Amino acid sequence: MAPVSGPTNPSGDFLAEVEAAFGQSISSCFHCGKCSSGCPVTFAMDFLPNQILRLVQMGCKEQALGSSTLWLCASCQTCTTRCPNEVDIAGLMDVLRQLAVRAGVAVAEEDVVAFHDAFLGSVAKRGRVFEAGMLAEFRMRTRDHRPWLEDAELGWEMFRRGKLRLLPERIRGQQEIKEIFRRSED
Repeated sequence: MAPVSGPTNPSGDFLAEVEAAFGQSISSCFHCGKCSSGCPVTFAMDFLPNQILRLVQMGCKEQALGSSTLWLCASCQTCTTRCPNEVDIAGLMDVLRQLAVRAGVAVAEEDVVAFHDAFLGSVAKRGRVFEAGMLAEFRMRTRDHRPWLEDAELGWEMFRRGKLRLLPERIRGQQEIKEIFRRSED
C-alpha cells in the first residue's frame, strides 16, 4: 500500500468535479476504514478505498486517477454496504474510472480495461456474453502470448458440463440492447 502523502499538484476543483459527476457528496467520509477492511481486493491495490476517497478530498487528481485501485475494484459493493455514512464507494470508483479515461490518464491496469472492453463488446454485439468469443477478443487485445490451448482443459470441462457453448446464442430483444449501447455513447 502506498502511503497517502501530501498532495502533488492539488486541485481545489477536483473534489467539485468528482462530486458533480458522482451526484453525491463524499465529504461525509471520515475514513473509518470499514470499506477497506471489507474489500476482498486490497491485497493488490496501491491505495486502499478510503485512501482514494482521501486523495479526492485533498484534490490529488493525478494520484487518484492514476491509481491501479480504480481498475482493480471488483465493484462487489462490500465497501458501499459497510459505509456508515452511506457513501457509494463502488459507484465512486466507477466515476473515477470514467474521469480517468476522459482525462487521458494512462491506465494503470491495461488488462482490466481490455477485459472490460471485450466483455461489453460481446454483450453489445450479441445481447449476452459469448465466452469463447470474448476470450479470443481479450487475448487479441492484450496480445497475450500464452499458448491458446492453455485454456483448453478448463474449456473442455465447461463444455462437457454444458456451461460453455461453441456458438453464440441468439436472444430476443437484441435491437433493444444495441439501442442501450448506442444511447450510452451519446
